[in-house]
Amino acid sequence: MPKYVIERNIPGAGKLSPQELQAISQKSCSVLNKLGPKVQWVHSYVTDDKIYCVYIAPNEEAVREHARQGGFPANRISEIKSMIDPTTAEG
Repeated sequence: MPKYVIERNIPGAGKLSPQELQAISQKSCSVLNKLGPKVQWVHSYVTDDKIYCVYIAPNEEAVREHARQGGFPANRISEIKSMIDPTTAEG
């Protein structure tokens, strides 16, 4: 199943409190439960003004539907084509 990186523009994201991040996470999980097991949230990275999320989903439309139902921005959705890390250099 494809993986996607979702870029969410959220000004001040890096200043969100633990309680605010928990509330966002709870909302996301609630929507995911309604969508069923085909859409999975892997993890997210919070930066100053953006949140980058990694999802597993059958298609981009499923990712967009999660964002729509959750009220989250999905400013850019990119399918992950491959992954590399330092061990990739070892051949």
